[in-house]
Amino acid sequence: MTLNIVLSGYGRMGKETEKAALAKGHRVVATPDSLADWQLMADAIATADVVIDFSLPDAAGDNAERALTLGKPFVTGTTGWNPDYDHIRHLIASHGGAFLLASNFSVGVNILFYVQKQMAGLLADAGGYRAVIEETHHIHKKDAPSGTAIRLANDLVATMPPLQRWENNPSTDREVLPVISYRQGEVPGTHVTTFTSANDVLTLKHEALGRGALAAGAVLAAEWIAGRQGIFTFEEVLGLSR
Repeated sequence: MTLNIVLSGYGRMGKETEKAALAKGHRVVATPDSLADWQLMADAIATADVVIDFSLPDAAGDNAERALTLGKPFVTGTTGWNPDYDHIRHLIASHGGAFLLASNFSVGVNILFYVQKQMAGLLADAGGYRAVIEETHHIHKKDAPSGTAIRLANDLVATMPPLQRWENNPSTDREVLPVISYRQGEVPGTHVTTFTSANDVLTLKHEALGRGALAAGAVLAAEWIAGRQGIFTFEEVLGLSR
């Protein structure tokens, strides 16, 4: 099915997502980058089947409200903000539409989430392992740590005692998971989880080669969510939540 897609936030990721959408035969009907754009492009936005958002953290919430008030499914990869899920549920109940936030739309990264959780559980049972997360991104990225690193960190804190919290700096506290962030050049995104014991080291690593995987995943999510109503996860799109 061909979709009419609105790209909310027309920066680097928006343009990459446009390429991925057009390559699959979809139409991009509007590219609002501000409130004024939403108003100027209102007629085109009204024809949309779904909104894909790669805006900024301080704009994503407003963009979600605009889309959901119109009854449009809203797929966002913008991190660094905290959605008001109660308000989102209210908007969906009142107007229809759907909401999906992913910290990372890469299929490979989402498999990393799944595998890390399984490995962390096994190592927690074995005991004696200390975890560290490192993430590296381009210098243009606004938030640190990345949404992907936060997701990885929260999963480890929930799975590996005695961890109680994560901090975005090195730490020797056994209850603290260190998350180390680097901002270098034009690095698309690298995430490394290292488990170290007195006897060995296990490493999980995902290295993005470009933005294409994120764009392709966002379009996949848009295809899946079109016509649905509710709040969903990218794991559901990929069948990893079963």
